[in-house]
Amino acid sequence: MRNDSTPAPSTTTAPDTWPALSTAALRVAFGIIWIVNAAFTWMPSFSANYAGYLRNAADGQPAWSAWWFELWIAIVEPHADTFLWLTRIATTLLALALLFGFARRTVYVIGALYSLLIWSTAGGFGGPYTVGASNTGVGIIYVLIFAVLIAINHRGGTSPYSVDYFIEMKWPGWSWIAEWRERRLSDAPRVGWWAQTGILAGVAAVVFFLVAGLQSSMNVKAPTPAAAAAAVSPLQLMSKEPVKKAYDATLPPLSKDKEVTVTIDVTDEAVEIASGVKYQAWPYGGTVPGPTIHVKQGQMVKIVLKNKATMHHSIDFHSAFTPPNTSFHDINPGEQIEFTFEAKVPGTFVYHCGTPPVLLHMANGMYGAIIVDPIDDPRPKADKEYVLVQSEWYTRQVSGNLMGPDFGKMEKMQADIVAFNGVAFQYQAHPLTAEPNERVRLYVVNAGPSFWSAFHVIGAIFDKVYPDGNPKNALSGVSTYSVGPGEGIVFDVVIPDPGNYVFVDHSFAHLEKGAAGSLRIGNPDNFVKPKVSKIEGHAPAAAHAAAPAAASGPYKFDAARGEQLYTSTCAACHQANGAGLPGAFPPLVKNPAVLAADPTKQLRAILHGLSGEVIDGVSYPSPMPPFAAALSDADVADIANHERTAWGNQAKLVTADQVKALR
Repeated sequence: MRNDSTPAPSTTTAPDTWPALSTAALRVAFGIIWIVNAAFTWMPSFSANYAGYLRNAADGQPAWSAWWFELWIAIVEPHADTFLWLTRIATTLLALALLFGFARRTVYVIGALYSLLIWSTAGGFGGPYTVGASNTGVGIIYVLIFAVLIAINHRGGTSPYSVDYFIEMKWPGWSWIAEWRERRLSDAPRVGWWAQTGILAGVAAVVFFLVAGLQSSMNVKAPTPAAAAAAVSPLQLMSKEPVKKAYDATLPPLSKDKEVTVTIDVTDEAVEIASGVKYQAWPYGGTVPGPTIHVKQGQMVKIVLKNKATMHHSIDFHSAFTPPNTSFHDINPGEQIEFTFEAKVPGTFVYHCGTPPVLLHMANGMYGAIIVDPIDDPRPKADKEYVLVQSEWYTRQVSGNLMGPDFGKMEKMQADIVAFNGVAFQYQAHPLTAEPNERVRLYVVNAGPSFWSAFHVIGAIFDKVYPDGNPKNALSGVSTYSVGPGEGIVFDVVIPDPGNYVFVDHSFAHLEKGAAGSLRIGNPDNFVKPKVSKIEGHAPAAAHAAAPAAASGPYKFDAARGEQLYTSTCAACHQANGAGLPGAFPPLVKNPAVLAADPTKQLRAILHGLSGEVIDGVSYPSPMPPFAAALSDADVADIANHERTAWGNQAKLVTADQVKALR
């Protein structure tokens, strides 16, 4: 029998610290979201479109709510700058109050009303909602979260993890602002300061990375497989080695038969579009472009098209007078079609697939050239004749170095490669050849499907240009001539001096994407060397006039000055973000020379220049000039240290003395 005077066993347990901490965590997490919102309001794009958000929401609203939007438009638009600053200040203060727990219940109520205002003006009463996302406007979600925080605040006491807690310790009356009632401090003790310090450091890191990454996040596509595949350019994957064998550009010989039979198979197979990079194409005859057809005016041309591919295809000849509904008819896989036409008109023409969508079929490599020589050819006899078909590739990565079609890029005309005869830059390593004073005839066909070409041979002027390839349309003394999509032009050039003469699409964005090749005249051993000499008494102009002078005394890295010097001296080639230019100038982000503990290679490049550097297997042929004469030791050190500390690079700083030792 138990004696009542015997004390019962103790059931007292340590107070649970985590409910209060979890409540504070919810508030802080919501505060981080509002910090991001506040950061957006300070961005130029927000201020530029501030009044437009109201009109955007007003579009399509029902009649019963139209007055609400018209009212706010009338109030805000005449005073847009004032309301812009009010929005920035209100959002920023609300974010900070949530983050630090200041005047909590008052802030929660104000925040709920503010979110309702946002929802019903910039967002509209009905959203905007997005299928597949939350299906609820962001503003109303904020209202609901504020309502939850108000309920939690009502049930609990003063949070020990808030500014309010410390204010109430000194001024108890503050509780009427923070909780709307008398002071009631929570019984729950706080977790140790060691834990709070770690939590606060984590919150600070999250806020930093979210806000610091806002600008880039606005330009990053959603991480979908499609976006990831489209982000990879074939020129980024291109091997440093040239293509093993270039497309044979030589004009094939004529047939003496009255009727020329041309049999073309359509297949599905991968073709090379850049060195080491292939594309899932639908080629004619297994190549892109398809086989060049060479006939004479008056000959009959019999076409036999065999569809050995997996979808509908056809063929359309720009050189033919023939009913398109019969000759250019679609055929199914496993079918073939035959038709005959007379080559009545001399010229240089394209043939291509005409099956809808024609854009897709042509962009997948379904094109070629047909050359029709005139019966009585008034043109001078050519010593060398080459056919160049210019076209574009619009790609997404399938796997590794295999690319496939991207129809979205095709519609937007965002080509990854512009090439002569299907492969980017192939005729740089495998040039077309001729001897001095030989007449070189270039049959240039622009298959497109979308870009115009401005054909030009650097260092030469065309002796004759034949628009449409017709001798009756001869022009003389032309340096550059446009070739529209679907058009063919004949260019005659006679070059007296040996050398490498680069032929290009003079739309230089196209050149950078692959539309460049070389016409080698004569033997390279006989090429004349350039006459280059120094200008006596010439002092290079300082490239850093905009930068302040270096501080006197021992060298110390000035980050702001380093950025200014980099911007004025280096950014035009290596870009402001250090990404470089593909195929021209190397990236400085994660560049081995920039990250190396020994800065010798980096400093020598700045001082003495560099050319033909191979980085991660990619060669960058564009020369970097020397800056030793234009930059001081401190200038070079500041530029090098900017490169070593910017864009996520983390490398050991260099000194001006190290630069001086390498001059």
